[in-house]
Amino acid sequence: MDAELTALAAAGATALVQQMVTDGWGNVRDRAVALFSRGRDEESVQGELEESRADLVAARDADDEDAAADIQASWRARLRRTLRDDPQAAAELRALLDELDPQPTGPATLTVHNTVSGGASGVVVQGGTFNGGLTIGESWRRT
Repeated sequence: MDAELTALAAAGATALVQQMVTDGWGNVRDRAVALFSRGRDEESVQGELEESRADLVAARDADDEDAAADIQASWRARLRRTLRDDPQAAAELRALLDELDPQPTGPATLTVHNTVSGGASGVVVQGGTFNGGLTIGESWRRT
């Protein structure tokens, strides 16, 4: 299996397990049933998903990170098999992931207002990210 599908399976399993403990689980569960069953034995897949959800809730209540990780790993393995056996499943999984975590449609707009006050004198530098060389002190002198 190529790296892209392996990464897709990992992302899908992460999203699936995260959604198991949200209010939107019913919708995601139905989509996951369709993805995993591919028209076969939907009741069995739904039961497995609900069992995993109950196990995950119990693991989180008990602060059992290993059990939660095992649940995610089992769905990752199942997703890998599904993607390997049915190449069309990748498009369906990508669509589901896009719906769960939509990308912004344009650049984010951020307004920042900085205020400098006090009795100090000298250079004031404010910013979120500085790239390259920024030298303050010796190289800046008033003549």
